[in-house]
Amino acid sequence: MVVAVDLGGTNIRAGLLDGGNIKVQKGVHLKNKDVLQSTLNQLEALIESVMVPGIRGIGIGVPSVVDIDTGTVFDVTNIPSWKRVELKKILEERFRIPVYINNDVNCFILGEHRYGQAKGYNSAVGLALGTGLGGGIIINNALYAGRNCGAGEFGLVSYLDANIEAYCAGGFFPWKFNITALDAYEQASAGDPLALERWREFGFHVGNAIKTVAYTYDPEVIVLGGSLVKAYKFFSEAMVKSMHTFEFPESMKRLSVLTSQNENIALLGAASLIP
Repeated sequence: MVVAVDLGGTNIRAGLLDGGNIKVQKGVHLKNKDVLQSTLNQLEALIESVMVPGIRGIGIGVPSVVDIDTGTVFDVTNIPSWKRVELKKILEERFRIPVYINNDVNCFILGEHRYGQAKGYNSAVGLALGTGLGGGIIINNALYAGRNCGAGEFGLVSYLDANIEAYCAGGFFPWKFNITALDAYEQASAGDPLALERWREFGFHVGNAIKTVAYTYDPEVIVLGGSLVKAYKFFSEAMVKSMHTFEFPESMKRLSVLTSQNENIALLGAASLIP
């Protein structure tokens, strides 16, 4: 069995896994984020709470750039005290078992490839549409992280007057319409025509993001995850229409675009980091 951790900027989840089965899962709200030792104590306590004898490794997904070889994480999103943390070394000294660390969206697509929507595909890209826009890449059935664990950062590609993330993540709605994504979702759910039009505009941009991915990696499947996928029915039609302006229409016809169906897929992916 293994322990998997999904480290977010607000909450941490940890699970005890046996293959693709989550035996135990617990979570905590991260406190005192300005104090490194406090956050490390919370993380260690959470891992300890799901540990049992015989654990062969700990896999962790973090919202940051990672030196995969050393397990050092840099500039973790929404945790100010995590500028440079030798997380692998710290946790291996604490628990005396191997620790494997990677970017959280890399864990997302790895989980989808092993257990979810991308299973059976040789090449896949995951796009997490949430507060930001993150990406993860599978090439020839293996996770591709790049030299600095920065592969898949499609959201930072320049686009219009900003970048792709500005138009394809939660910040799009307050930036363009002075409304939160949640309020836009609730209004669209109530049938508000203006809110529905705003989601269609969002979908147009997501379609362009998918074209960027297709031009770059030409994968067999793209899996959409993240909190904004709850609104997929409001933006999917406009997204597909935007995708149809792709320069190579036959290639676009062969591309599958799916939505994540497993809320625990990031934990499964973190567990999959362990050989």
